[in-house]
Amino acid sequence: MEERIGLIGIMVEDRDNASQRINSILNEYSKIIVGRMGIPYRERNLSVISLIIDGTTDEIGAMTGKLGNIKGVQVKTALLTKK
Repeated sequence: MEERIGLIGIMVEDRDNASQRINSILNEYSKIIVGRMGIPYRERNLSVISLIIDGTTDEIGAMTGKLGNIKGVQVKTALLTKK
């Protein structure tokens, strides 16, 4: 299966209720996460997490699907084919 490199942006509106589930999912897929940065955006009552990932489309899709199913969480992905 072809591996992809990409960026994932995660916006969290309900940090108190979502953070434990988000961290659990990110831990589950830690083998495809190259880097992670989280920024609390207090003025907007949001948290923003950016990920650099390297994995198959199935792995990436499974992770982003689980994250996107959490209430108050939005996920956007940009992928490139690994050469």
